[in-house]
Amino acid sequence: MPINITMPALSPTMEEGKLAKWHVKEGDTVSSGDVIAEIETDKATMEVEAVDEGKIGKILVAEGTEGVKVNAIIAVLLEEGETAEAEPQPKPEAAKSQAAKTDAAKSTTGSDAAKPAAAASKASAPAAAPSVANSNTGSSAPQKADSGRVFASPLARRLAKEAGLDLSAIAGSGPKGRVIKADVEAASSGKAQPKAAPSAAPPASAGSAATPAGMTKAQVLALYPEGSYELVPADGMRKVVAARLTESKQTVPHFYLTLDCRIDALMAAREQINALAPKDKDGKPAYKLSVNDFIVKAWGHALMAVPSANATWAGDAILLHKHADVAVAVAVPGGLFTPVVKAVETKSLRQISEEVKDLAGRARSRKLAPHEYQGGASSVSNLGMYGIKHFAAVINPPHGTILAVGAGEERVYAERGEIKTGTFMTVTLSCDHRSVDGALGAELLAAFKGLIENPVMMLA
Repeated sequence: MPINITMPALSPTMEEGKLAKWHVKEGDTVSSGDVIAEIETDKATMEVEAVDEGKIGKILVAEGTEGVKVNAIIAVLLEEGETAEAEPQPKPEAAKSQAAKTDAAKSTTGSDAAKPAAAASKASAPAAAPSVANSNTGSSAPQKADSGRVFASPLARRLAKEAGLDLSAIAGSGPKGRVIKADVEAASSGKAQPKAAPSAAPPASAGSAATPAGMTKAQVLALYPEGSYELVPADGMRKVVAARLTESKQTVPHFYLTLDCRIDALMAAREQINALAPKDKDGKPAYKLSVNDFIVKAWGHALMAVPSANATWAGDAILLHKHADVAVAVAVPGGLFTPVVKAVETKSLRQISEEVKDLAGRARSRKLAPHEYQGGASSVSNLGMYGIKHFAAVINPPHGTILAVGAGEERVYAERGEIKTGTFMTVTLSCDHRSVDGALGAELLAAFKGLIENPVMMLA
């Protein structure tokens, strides 16, 4: 009998993805292990291999389709001698909320896979849900607002969908407040006022596509003249970054600790190590250590020196980690990755340098595997190369801490009544107060300062 090929879960937290590309077409014969498609998640593009052999009988989800739910049927494989066409399955929709995503993923497993995906579209979106989710949905079901159903003509619904507008934010001028074509056109041109907008930004209704600030997409667009901006849809990575960091600032009790580290000894050690690096036949050094390599190593050793701070909050318990797995923030177009350097305390500066370079390079090309950017107990975010002197970073859940590193700069300071100059670097530690208290965070940061100011101690 025909074999269903389903959307794979490429990570433990994946609920949907984009079917970026098909490597096969209907009628092609495939064997187990053949690459048949590429799936794009919020973090990476990964190849999908065939598990069984047979002939591709039907492709149900076209390449380029976004919001494909995990376990949704994407194609049908026919075994030898089979010619029966598979019954088409409804194409998955983009989720409107995290709850809807979970329900949709569950409803597409096993015998429930053929149920219409429109059931998921009835779920209302939370205040922080990305606006793109509504603009991509194919459902014609009325959206919900706090006051109940939004009444609109079919033409108005279609025009609103094409314009990416939220009907619940448009004031209707038709009978009994019904939204009509003219209302949508006015909202599209920016001439219409947001529905029931008070002097301050109102909380987003349950059915609106809202920005983290609480305003709907239509409300934001109404503030700016048409043609004065370019509307760039948020991709999967940007949506996840927005959702996770909004959740972090809203639910994780942050506190911040800042101090200055004198790094003259570090700079001298780095210069000496790089100068002594072996050269290849072309005279190119085998390695070149960066200041960030020393920072990652020092942070890993500090976490091991203060094990109670090498922790993450787990709801009703605290996880104390046995190794210093340090995530390194890497900026990429449209967002950021946090690949994890595992067991930093066991690795040399050269090993850390090579691993960070490899992870960062593959992060920028979105070729990291999920296990390479998931996990870890703490992060390092270094903006020193951009000349940033001081900043406070947002914790990346479930991490308990994140170290924000500023630029090294020459400063004047006083020592025993004498005026001197030295190279200093300002660092700020953001802590999750549920797992790392103030005194514990201070102890961790002091351990880091001791190591970064005396790098020879990292070699002991």
